[in-house]
Amino acid sequence: MLSEQAVPVVRATLPAVGGALDQITERFYGRLFAAHPELLRDLFNRGNQANGEQRKALAGSIATFAVALLEHPDTRPDALLSRIAHKHASLGVTADQYKIVHEHLFAAIVEVLGEAVTPEVAQAWDEVYWLMANALIAIESRLYQEAGVADGEVWRPVRISERRDETADTASFVLTDTDGAPLPAFRPGQYVSVRVALPDGAHQIRQYSLSSAPGRDSWRITVKRVDGDPAGEVSTWLHGNARTGDVLEVSAPFGDLVLPEGDAPLLLASAGIGSTPMLAMLDHLAATGDRRPVVVVHADRSPEAHAHVAELRELVGALPEGSLHLWYEEPGASGARAGLADVTALELPAGTSAYLCGPLPFLRAVRGDLVASGVAAADVHYEVFGPDLWLGSEA
Repeated sequence: MLSEQAVPVVRATLPAVGGALDQITERFYGRLFAAHPELLRDLFNRGNQANGEQRKALAGSIATFAVALLEHPDTRPDALLSRIAHKHASLGVTADQYKIVHEHLFAAIVEVLGEAVTPEVAQAWDEVYWLMANALIAIESRLYQEAGVADGEVWRPVRISERRDETADTASFVLTDTDGAPLPAFRPGQYVSVRVALPDGAHQIRQYSLSSAPGRDSWRITVKRVDGDPAGEVSTWLHGNARTGDVLEVSAPFGDLVLPEGDAPLLLASAGIGSTPMLAMLDHLAATGDRRPVVVVHADRSPEAHAHVAELRELVGALPEGSLHLWYEEPGASGARAGLADVTALELPAGTSAYLCGPLPFLRAVRGDLVASGVAAADVHYEVFGPDLWLGSEA
Protein backbone atom coordinates (compact mmCIF):
# COMPACT_ATOMS: atom_id res chain seq x y z
CA MET A 1 0.00 0.00 0.00
CA LEU A 2 1.04 3.58 -0.61
CA SER A 3 1.85 5.60 2.50
CA GLU A 4 -0.69 8.12 3.73
CA GLN A 5 1.63 10.90 2.64
CA ALA A 6 2.03 9.54 -0.89
CA VAL A 7 -1.64 8.91 -1.71
CA PRO A 8 -2.75 12.56 -2.19
CA VAL A 9 0.46 13.38 -4.08
CA VAL A 10 0.08 10.47 -6.54
CA ARG A 11 -3.61 11.25 -6.96
CA ALA A 12 -2.92 14.91 -7.71
CA THR A 13 -0.03 14.25 -10.11
CA LEU A 14 -1.37 11.16 -11.87
CA PRO A 15 -2.97 13.16 -14.72
CA ALA A 16 0.29 14.98 -15.42
CA VAL A 17 2.50 11.91 -15.11
CA GLY A 18 0.05 9.72 -17.02
CA GLY A 19 -0.30 12.29 -19.80
CA ALA A 20 3.48 12.46 -20.19
CA LEU A 21 4.23 8.75 -19.89
CA ASP A 22 4.80 8.26 -23.60
CA GLN A 23 7.44 11.01 -23.58
CA ILE A 24 8.87 9.72 -20.31
CA THR A 25 9.23 6.14 -21.53
CA GLU A 26 10.76 7.29 -24.83
CA ARG A 27 13.32 9.35 -22.91
CA PHE A 28 13.83 6.47 -20.47
CA TYR A 29 14.70 3.93 -23.13
CA GLY A 30 17.02 6.41 -24.84
CA ARG A 31 18.92 6.97 -21.59
CA LEU A 32 18.90 3.28 -20.66
CA PHE A 33 20.33 2.05 -23.95
CA ALA A 34 22.90 4.84 -24.11
CA ALA A 35 24.23 3.76 -20.71
CA HIS A 36 23.73 0.03 -21.25
CA PRO A 37 23.78 -0.79 -24.99
CA GLU A 38 24.09 -4.48 -24.10
CA LEU A 39 20.48 -4.45 -22.88
CA LEU A 40 19.16 -3.48 -26.31
CA ARG A 41 21.57 -5.86 -28.02
CA ASP A 42 21.00 -8.91 -25.84
CA LEU A 43 17.78 -8.53 -23.79
CA PHE A 44 15.16 -6.16 -25.20
CA ASN A 45 13.26 -6.89 -28.40
CA ARG A 46 14.77 -4.51 -30.97
CA GLY A 47 11.71 -4.79 -33.21
CA ASN A 48 9.35 -3.68 -30.45
CA GLN A 49 11.70 -0.83 -29.63
CA ALA A 50 11.70 0.27 -33.27
CA ASN A 51 7.91 0.30 -33.61
CA GLY A 52 7.28 1.83 -30.17
CA GLU A 53 5.13 -0.99 -28.84
CA GLN A 54 7.37 -1.73 -25.85
CA ARG A 55 7.27 1.92 -24.83
CA LYS A 56 3.48 1.95 -24.94
CA ALA A 57 3.26 -1.28 -22.94
CA LEU A 58 5.56 0.08 -20.22
CA ALA A 59 3.60 3.32 -19.98
CA GLY A 60 0.32 1.43 -19.73
CA SER A 61 1.57 -0.89 -17.00
CA ILE A 62 2.89 1.97 -14.85
CA ALA A 63 -0.32 3.97 -15.17
CA THR A 64 -2.48 0.92 -14.44
CA PHE A 65 -0.49 0.02 -11.36
CA ALA A 66 -0.69 3.57 -10.00
CA VAL A 67 -4.45 3.72 -10.57
CA ALA A 68 -4.86 0.34 -8.85
CA LEU A 69 -2.95 1.59 -5.79
CA LEU A 70 -5.34 4.52 -5.52
CA GLU A 71 -8.64 2.81 -6.33
CA HIS A 72 -8.02 -0.61 -4.74
CA PRO A 73 -5.47 -0.01 -1.97
CA ASP A 74 -6.12 -3.33 -0.25
CA THR A 75 -5.50 -5.54 -3.31
CA ARG A 76 -2.84 -5.97 -5.98
CA PRO A 77 -3.46 -6.02 -9.75
CA ASP A 78 -2.38 -9.65 -9.93
CA ALA A 79 -3.26 -10.14 -13.61
CA LEU A 80 -0.92 -7.30 -14.53
CA LEU A 81 1.89 -8.42 -12.23
CA SER A 82 1.66 -12.10 -13.14
CA ARG A 83 1.78 -11.46 -16.89
CA ILE A 84 4.82 -9.20 -16.57
CA ALA A 85 6.62 -11.48 -14.10
CA HIS A 86 6.28 -14.57 -16.30
CA LYS A 87 7.66 -12.61 -19.26
CA HIS A 88 10.55 -11.29 -17.17
CA ALA A 89 11.35 -14.76 -15.86
CA SER A 90 11.47 -16.12 -19.39
CA LEU A 91 14.09 -13.46 -20.16
CA GLY A 92 16.16 -14.14 -17.05
CA VAL A 93 15.54 -10.71 -15.51
CA THR A 94 17.14 -10.29 -12.06
CA ALA A 95 16.50 -8.00 -9.10
CA ASP A 96 19.58 -5.83 -9.69
CA GLN A 97 18.24 -4.76 -13.08
CA TYR A 98 15.32 -2.99 -11.38
CA LYS A 99 17.83 -0.56 -9.83
CA ILE A 100 19.15 0.29 -13.29
CA VAL A 101 15.61 0.85 -14.58
CA HIS A 102 14.81 3.04 -11.56
CA GLU A 103 17.83 5.27 -12.17
CA HIS A 104 17.01 6.02 -15.79
CA LEU A 105 13.22 6.10 -15.42
CA PHE A 106 13.31 8.75 -12.70
CA ALA A 107 15.91 10.76 -14.56
CA ALA A 108 13.54 10.71 -17.55
CA ILE A 109 10.62 11.83 -15.38
CA VAL A 110 12.63 14.83 -14.16
CA GLU A 111 13.74 15.67 -17.71
CA VAL A 112 10.17 15.64 -19.02
CA LEU A 113 8.28 17.22 -16.11
CA GLY A 114 11.01 19.55 -14.87
CA GLU A 115 10.25 21.67 -11.80
CA ALA A 116 6.91 19.92 -11.28
CA VAL A 117 8.91 17.03 -9.78
CA THR A 118 9.29 18.39 -6.27
CA PRO A 119 10.92 16.26 -3.56
CA GLU A 120 7.45 15.24 -2.38
CA VAL A 121 6.39 14.20 -5.89
CA ALA A 122 9.63 12.29 -6.45
CA GLN A 123 9.24 10.44 -3.14
CA ALA A 124 5.61 9.52 -3.84
CA TRP A 125 6.33 8.13 -7.30
CA ASP A 126 9.41 6.40 -5.93
CA GLU A 127 6.98 4.49 -3.68
CA VAL A 128 4.84 3.55 -6.70
CA TYR A 129 7.87 2.24 -8.56
CA TRP A 130 9.29 0.16 -5.72
CA LEU A 131 5.90 -1.26 -4.75
CA MET A 132 5.56 -2.54 -8.31
CA ALA A 133 9.21 -3.56 -8.65
CA ASN A 134 9.36 -5.42 -5.34
CA ALA A 135 6.11 -7.23 -6.10
CA LEU A 136 7.55 -8.35 -9.46
CA ILE A 137 10.88 -9.34 -7.90
CA ALA A 138 9.06 -11.52 -5.36
CA ILE A 139 6.90 -13.21 -8.01
CA GLU A 140 9.87 -13.75 -10.32
CA SER A 141 11.92 -15.23 -7.49
CA ARG A 142 9.10 -17.68 -6.80
CA LEU A 143 8.91 -18.58 -10.50
CA TYR A 144 12.65 -19.28 -10.60
CA GLN A 145 12.34 -21.42 -7.48
CA GLU A 146 9.46 -23.40 -8.99
CA ALA A 147 11.54 -23.92 -12.16
CA GLY A 148 14.41 -25.23 -10.03
CA VAL A 149 16.92 -22.62 -11.21
CA ALA A 150 18.83 -19.77 -9.61
CA ASP A 151 17.39 -16.31 -10.23
CA GLY A 152 17.90 -15.47 -13.90
CA GLU A 153 19.63 -18.78 -14.74
CA VAL A 154 16.86 -20.01 -17.05
CA TRP A 155 18.84 -21.03 -20.15
CA ARG A 156 19.62 -24.55 -21.33
CA PRO A 157 20.85 -26.07 -24.62
CA VAL A 158 18.37 -28.20 -26.55
CA ARG A 159 18.75 -30.08 -29.80
CA ILE A 160 16.38 -29.84 -32.75
CA SER A 161 15.41 -33.47 -33.29
CA GLU A 162 12.91 -32.66 -36.04
CA ARG A 163 12.01 -29.67 -38.19
CA ARG A 164 8.81 -29.61 -40.19
CA ASP A 165 7.56 -26.86 -42.49
CA GLU A 166 3.87 -26.60 -41.64
CA THR A 167 2.95 -23.82 -44.09
CA ALA A 168 4.83 -21.45 -46.38
CA ASP A 169 5.71 -19.21 -43.42
CA THR A 170 5.38 -21.54 -40.40
CA ALA A 171 7.75 -24.24 -39.17
CA SER A 172 7.65 -26.51 -36.13
CA PHE A 173 10.70 -27.67 -34.19
CA VAL A 174 10.78 -30.69 -31.88
CA LEU A 175 13.35 -30.07 -29.12
CA THR A 176 15.14 -32.62 -26.96
CA ASP A 177 17.77 -32.42 -24.23
CA THR A 178 21.31 -32.52 -25.57
CA ASP A 179 22.16 -35.29 -23.07
CA GLY A 180 19.03 -37.32 -23.76
CA ALA A 181 17.35 -36.56 -20.41
CA PRO A 182 13.65 -35.58 -20.20
CA LEU A 183 13.06 -31.86 -20.48
CA PRO A 184 11.39 -30.05 -17.56
CA ALA A 185 7.65 -30.34 -17.06
CA PHE A 186 5.33 -27.51 -18.08
CA ARG A 187 1.63 -26.66 -18.03
CA PRO A 188 -0.39 -26.69 -21.27
CA GLY A 189 -0.43 -23.13 -22.59
CA GLN A 190 3.02 -22.08 -21.42
CA TYR A 191 5.89 -20.83 -23.56
CA VAL A 192 9.68 -20.82 -23.70
CA SER A 193 12.11 -18.14 -24.83
CA VAL A 194 14.57 -18.84 -27.61
CA ARG A 195 17.84 -16.86 -27.70
CA VAL A 196 19.80 -16.75 -30.95
CA ALA A 197 23.07 -15.12 -32.01
CA LEU A 198 22.48 -12.85 -35.00
CA PRO A 199 25.04 -11.89 -37.67
CA ASP A 200 25.66 -8.47 -36.09
CA GLY A 201 26.68 -10.06 -32.78
CA ALA A 202 23.41 -9.37 -30.95
CA HIS A 203 21.65 -12.09 -28.97
CA GLN A 204 17.94 -11.55 -29.45
CA ILE A 205 15.21 -13.35 -27.50
CA ARG A 206 11.64 -14.24 -28.45
CA GLN A 207 8.91 -16.29 -26.79
CA TYR A 208 7.20 -19.25 -28.49
CA SER A 209 4.35 -21.30 -27.09
CA LEU A 210 4.91 -24.99 -26.53
CA SER A 211 2.57 -26.50 -29.09
CA SER A 212 2.28 -30.09 -27.86
CA ALA A 213 1.25 -31.60 -24.55
CA PRO A 214 3.53 -32.04 -21.54
CA GLY A 215 4.49 -35.49 -20.30
CA ARG A 216 6.83 -36.35 -23.17
CA ASP A 217 10.62 -36.36 -23.36
CA SER A 218 10.53 -33.55 -25.94
CA TRP A 219 9.08 -30.08 -26.42
CA ARG A 220 7.70 -28.61 -29.63
CA ILE A 221 7.50 -24.98 -30.69
CA THR A 222 5.88 -23.63 -33.83
CA VAL A 223 7.35 -20.46 -35.31
CA LYS A 224 5.71 -18.16 -37.82
CA ARG A 225 8.13 -16.06 -39.84
CA VAL A 226 7.33 -12.40 -39.20
CA ASP A 227 7.64 -10.39 -42.39
CA GLY A 228 7.28 -6.64 -42.69
CA ASP A 229 9.23 -3.64 -41.46
CA PRO A 230 10.84 -4.43 -39.16
CA ALA A 231 10.89 -8.14 -39.93
CA GLY A 232 11.06 -10.60 -37.06
CA GLU A 233 14.76 -11.06 -36.35
CA VAL A 234 14.52 -14.36 -34.48
CA SER A 235 11.72 -15.94 -36.50
CA THR A 236 13.53 -15.08 -39.74
CA TRP A 237 16.79 -16.50 -38.38
CA LEU A 238 15.12 -19.73 -37.24
CA HIS A 239 13.41 -20.23 -40.59
CA GLY A 240 16.58 -19.60 -42.52
CA ASN A 241 19.13 -21.35 -40.33
CA ALA A 242 17.71 -23.81 -37.77
CA ARG A 243 17.94 -27.40 -38.98
CA THR A 244 17.59 -30.88 -37.51
CA GLY A 245 20.58 -31.62 -35.30
CA ASP A 246 21.31 -27.98 -34.45
CA VAL A 247 21.46 -26.80 -30.84
CA LEU A 248 19.35 -23.88 -29.61
CA GLU A 249 19.47 -21.92 -26.36
CA VAL A 250 16.04 -22.10 -24.72
CA SER A 251 14.60 -20.95 -21.40
CA ALA A 252 12.60 -22.86 -18.83
CA PRO A 253 8.84 -22.80 -19.49
CA PHE A 254 6.79 -19.88 -18.17
CA GLY A 255 3.42 -18.25 -18.84
CA ASP A 256 0.19 -17.78 -16.90
CA LEU A 257 -2.39 -18.62 -19.58
CA VAL A 258 -2.65 -22.31 -18.73
CA LEU A 259 -5.27 -25.03 -19.02
CA PRO A 260 -7.41 -25.08 -15.86
CA GLU A 261 -8.09 -28.20 -13.87
CA GLY A 262 -11.64 -29.31 -13.14
CA ASP A 263 -14.61 -30.07 -15.34
CA ALA A 264 -15.95 -26.64 -16.34
CA PRO A 265 -16.78 -26.30 -20.05
CA LEU A 266 -14.06 -24.68 -22.15
CA LEU A 267 -13.93 -22.36 -25.14
CA LEU A 268 -10.52 -22.32 -26.85
CA ALA A 269 -10.50 -19.54 -29.45
CA SER A 270 -7.49 -18.58 -31.56
CA ALA A 271 -6.47 -16.80 -34.72
CA GLY A 272 -3.37 -17.34 -36.85
CA ILE A 273 -0.34 -18.57 -34.95
CA GLY A 274 -2.33 -18.04 -31.74
CA SER A 275 -3.41 -21.65 -32.19
CA THR A 276 -0.14 -22.94 -30.71
CA PRO A 277 -1.00 -22.84 -26.97
CA MET A 278 -4.45 -24.22 -27.82
CA LEU A 279 -2.82 -27.21 -29.53
CA ALA A 280 -0.94 -28.02 -26.33
CA MET A 281 -4.15 -27.75 -24.31
CA LEU A 282 -6.07 -29.96 -26.73
CA ASP A 283 -3.24 -32.48 -26.92
CA HIS A 284 -3.29 -32.73 -23.12
CA LEU A 285 -7.08 -33.04 -22.97
CA ALA A 286 -7.05 -35.82 -25.58
CA ALA A 287 -4.11 -37.65 -23.96
CA THR A 288 -5.78 -37.66 -20.54
CA GLY A 289 -9.24 -38.66 -21.79
CA ASP A 290 -10.83 -35.46 -20.51
CA ARG A 291 -14.62 -35.53 -20.92
CA ARG A 292 -15.54 -31.88 -20.32
CA PRO A 293 -17.30 -29.97 -23.14
CA VAL A 294 -14.72 -28.16 -25.28
CA VAL A 295 -15.70 -25.70 -28.02
CA VAL A 296 -12.76 -24.89 -30.31
CA VAL A 297 -12.76 -21.83 -32.56
CA HIS A 298 -10.01 -20.88 -34.99
CA ALA A 299 -9.77 -18.08 -37.56
CA ASP A 300 -7.15 -17.79 -40.30
CA ARG A 301 -6.53 -16.35 -43.74
CA SER A 302 -7.06 -19.61 -45.63
CA PRO A 303 -6.76 -23.39 -45.22
CA GLU A 304 -3.25 -23.19 -46.67
CA ALA A 305 -2.21 -20.60 -44.06
CA HIS A 306 -3.59 -22.61 -41.13
CA ALA A 307 -0.68 -24.42 -39.46
CA HIS A 308 -1.41 -27.82 -37.87
CA VAL A 309 -4.97 -27.90 -39.25
CA ALA A 310 -5.01 -31.70 -39.69
CA GLU A 311 -3.65 -32.15 -36.18
CA LEU A 312 -6.28 -29.76 -34.81
CA ARG A 313 -9.08 -31.75 -36.42
CA GLU A 314 -7.66 -35.00 -35.07
CA LEU A 315 -7.30 -33.67 -31.51
CA VAL A 316 -10.80 -32.20 -31.37
CA GLY A 317 -12.17 -35.40 -32.86
CA ALA A 318 -10.56 -37.36 -30.03
CA LEU A 319 -12.51 -35.44 -27.38
CA PRO A 320 -15.85 -37.00 -26.37
CA GLU A 321 -17.43 -33.55 -26.01
CA GLY A 322 -15.33 -31.57 -28.49
CA SER A 323 -16.56 -29.42 -31.38
CA LEU A 324 -14.53 -27.48 -33.94
CA HIS A 325 -15.58 -24.26 -35.68
CA LEU A 326 -13.35 -22.77 -38.39
CA TRP A 327 -13.49 -19.39 -40.09
CA TYR A 328 -11.26 -18.48 -43.04
CA GLU A 329 -11.14 -15.16 -44.84
CA GLU A 330 -10.66 -17.20 -48.03
CA PRO A 331 -12.27 -20.57 -47.26
CA GLY A 332 -12.15 -22.03 -50.76
CA ALA A 333 -13.65 -25.54 -50.72
CA SER A 334 -12.64 -26.27 -47.12
CA GLY A 335 -16.17 -26.21 -45.74
CA ALA A 336 -15.20 -23.58 -43.16
CA ARG A 337 -17.24 -20.43 -42.65
CA ALA A 338 -16.18 -17.33 -44.55
CA GLY A 339 -14.99 -14.17 -42.87
CA LEU A 340 -14.00 -13.38 -39.29
CA ALA A 341 -14.76 -15.60 -36.30
CA ASP A 342 -18.17 -14.98 -34.74
CA VAL A 343 -18.62 -16.62 -31.35
CA THR A 344 -22.16 -15.26 -31.11
CA ALA A 345 -23.11 -17.91 -33.67
CA LEU A 346 -22.24 -20.67 -31.19
CA GLU A 347 -24.14 -22.16 -28.29
CA LEU A 348 -21.80 -22.19 -25.30
CA PRO A 349 -22.59 -24.29 -22.22
CA ALA A 350 -23.35 -22.42 -19.01
CA GLY A 351 -20.27 -21.75 -16.91
CA THR A 352 -17.88 -21.75 -19.88
CA SER A 353 -14.32 -20.55 -19.25
CA ALA A 354 -12.84 -18.97 -22.36
CA TYR A 355 -9.16 -18.97 -23.38
CA LEU A 356 -8.17 -16.71 -26.26
CA CYS A 357 -4.94 -16.23 -28.20
CA GLY A 358 -4.28 -14.19 -31.31
CA PRO A 359 -3.84 -10.66 -32.63
CA LEU A 360 -5.19 -7.83 -30.50
CA PRO A 361 -8.18 -6.97 -32.78
CA PHE A 362 -9.28 -10.62 -32.62
CA LEU A 363 -8.99 -10.67 -28.83
CA ARG A 364 -10.96 -7.47 -28.43
CA ALA A 365 -13.74 -8.60 -30.74
CA VAL A 366 -14.12 -12.09 -29.28
CA ARG A 367 -13.92 -10.94 -25.67
CA GLY A 368 -16.50 -8.22 -26.31
CA ASP A 369 -18.88 -10.70 -27.95
CA LEU A 370 -18.45 -13.21 -25.14
CA VAL A 371 -19.13 -10.68 -22.40
CA ALA A 372 -22.13 -9.31 -24.31
CA SER A 373 -23.41 -12.89 -24.62
CA GLY A 374 -23.31 -13.40 -20.85
CA VAL A 375 -19.90 -14.94 -20.24
CA ALA A 376 -18.45 -13.40 -17.08
CA ALA A 377 -15.50 -11.11 -17.76
CA ALA A 378 -13.51 -12.94 -15.08
CA ASP A 379 -13.95 -16.17 -17.08
CA VAL A 380 -12.32 -14.77 -20.24
CA HIS A 381 -8.55 -15.26 -20.27
CA TYR A 382 -6.18 -14.34 -23.07
CA GLU A 383 -2.62 -14.33 -24.41
CA VAL A 384 -1.30 -11.82 -26.92
CA PHE A 385 2.03 -12.38 -28.62
CA GLY A 386 4.35 -9.40 -28.18
CA PRO A 387 4.01 -6.44 -25.80
CA ASP A 388 0.59 -6.53 -24.16
CA LEU A 389 -0.92 -3.18 -25.16
CA TRP A 390 -4.33 -4.27 -23.85
CA LEU A 391 -3.48 -5.44 -20.35
CA GLY A 392 -3.57 -1.98 -18.83
CA SER A 393 -7.27 -1.57 -19.56
CA GLU A 394 -8.17 -5.14 -18.61
CA ALA A 395 -6.16 -5.70 -15.42
